[in-house]
Amino acid sequence: MQIENQIALVTGGGSGLGAATARHLAALGAKVAILDFDLERASDVAEEIGGIAVQADVSDEAAVNAALDQVEQQFGASPRIAISCAGVGTAARIVGREGKLSFDVFEKTLRVNLFGTYNVMSHAARRMAERATLADGERGVVINTASVAWEDGQLGQAAYSASKGAIAAMCLPAAREFAQLGIRVMSIAPGLFNTPMMEGLPDDVTAKITANIPFPARLGDPHEYALLAAHIVSNPFLNGTTIRLDGATRLPPR
Repeated sequence: MQIENQIALVTGGGSGLGAATARHLAALGAKVAILDFDLERASDVAEEIGGIAVQADVSDEAAVNAALDQVEQQFGASPRIAISCAGVGTAARIVGREGKLSFDVFEKTLRVNLFGTYNVMSHAARRMAERATLADGERGVVINTASVAWEDGQLGQAAYSASKGAIAAMCLPAAREFAQLGIRVMSIAPGLFNTPMMEGLPDDVTAKITANIPFPARLGDPHEYALLAAHIVSNPFLNGTTIRLDGATRLPPR
């Protein structure tokens, strides 16, 4: 699909991978709508790229539906590109000190990361299905964000790995379902990236983490995620799979 002049929705676009993706798509000529829980940050990025910002909690189905209605009203059509970058990075042992359980962490993580991604995909795909096909038969592209933790989950990442593993697992059945409508579904599984979640770590911790990345031996740049997302949109034969973007790293147990 040609990106220029297409309407793109990017969740979590107020920072990190989402902000880089929103900027890159806008630079390629897309009309970008940023959906974020933090409207102030989303508005800052939207103003920078000439897009729009809408506020919503991705785990709230009604809020996501209303946000997409707002995007359609402001742009005059629904998005053909939907990229989900919104998520939380949580860490908690299943059974912690003194027998403390962490079901609350598990529930919140799945609600935001998994249910939120499913909500956005569902409402975006329903709208894409109502649009006319393009010259190549496509109606839209959905890109969801998994994580290398779905295969290499570390100690304390049971909730996070489960949420990202489910995103990877639903990619193929979603692609098969939407194939008849001309909608592709892909997932990107980023490794260790220089995002706000990583920026708060001490230098020695960051150095230890990057030492495990074969090449390039550094944290990923969010723009590299954006480059892959744009390529997925542009390459019509990419469908139904999860691509690791990780510099050949494999996470150690802890």
